[in-house]
Amino acid sequence: MTTALLDPLDTRHGFGPLWRLPGVYPPQEDTLLLARTVRAEVTPGMDVLDIGTGSGALALCAAGSGAQVTAVDVSWRAALTTRVNARHRRLPVEVRRGTAPQAVRGRRFDLVISNPPYVPAPRACLPRHGAARSWDAGRNGRAVIDQICAAAPILLKAHGALLMVHSVLSGVDATLAGLAETGLWGEVVERACIPYGPVVRSRLSWLIRQGLVRAGQQSEELVVIRAEQRSPSAGSLTAAREGESSP
Repeated sequence: MTTALLDPLDTRHGFGPLWRLPGVYPPQEDTLLLARTVRAEVTPGMDVLDIGTGSGALALCAAGSGAQVTAVDVSWRAALTTRVNARHRRLPVEVRRGTAPQAVRGRRFDLVISNPPYVPAPRACLPRHGAARSWDAGRNGRAVIDQICAAAPILLKAHGALLMVHSVLSGVDATLAGLAETGLWGEVVERACIPYGPVVRSRLSWLIRQGLVRAGQQSEELVVIRAEQRSPSAGSLTAAREGESSP
């Protein structure tokens, strides 16, 4: 039997002293970008779902702001890491292993947050083991993103919202279109440009051949997308106002 030890995480991202099992995704710039939006969105008593919780950094961020949080992840290492971190912080985070919506069947939330795998990979099939499960997302980087877009209406309460971060390499317009197909209205609410990390650098030649990256490009843009249901009355009012302003 393999015994894994908990390793201390670097706290430079402002999440405090977190711990993780080897192979669990540590908080990075995409986590930090989404955390800023989460802190602005969460209010005490809100029901929050964190999909693909990893180390639990975002779940703890929401719980620390007074939310009731459920965190899910397909990795047992991530689920255990999040349980340990939540217990250490004495924060109310319910952790479930699995995928959403299956792991939270029948439940709806005020806010769904996710930092999913989104890096395009040469292999179409998703890895089933190892750290690469945290970032590899099929040849277009959308395997998990598309699943979350499709599941969002099932997971959200009537006035709930989705917050999701991913790279522009995965296609921002495709995400907004996928959300619109499910009846959700989405927009980009945060952006940040960061230098390529080791995963992207390791497959840079392949990304260039796929036309996803320009030769000589040294950074990628991250976005946070917020989506919610838009009521017919709101859409009608917007159309009426646009009509009034037309010549």
